[in-house]
Amino acid sequence: MFQTVLKSRKFWAAVIGVVYSFLAVAAPDFPISEEAAANGVAVLIAYILGVALEDGLSKSKS
Repeated sequence: MFQTVLKSRKFWAAVIGVVYSFLAVAAPDFPISEEAAANGVAVLIAYILGVALEDGLSKSKS
């Protein structure tokens, strides 16, 4: 189970999104504006939803 999670593209995209948003809030000196962090997280959310849709459709065809 845990190995499956570590191989998941959705999991790693979510981890990157959390780190990205955390850096924008917790480290004000880090060169990421809040707007850029929000845009990056929005792109990652779209990616996660796209991968989930792709996975769901590929399983329904099988």
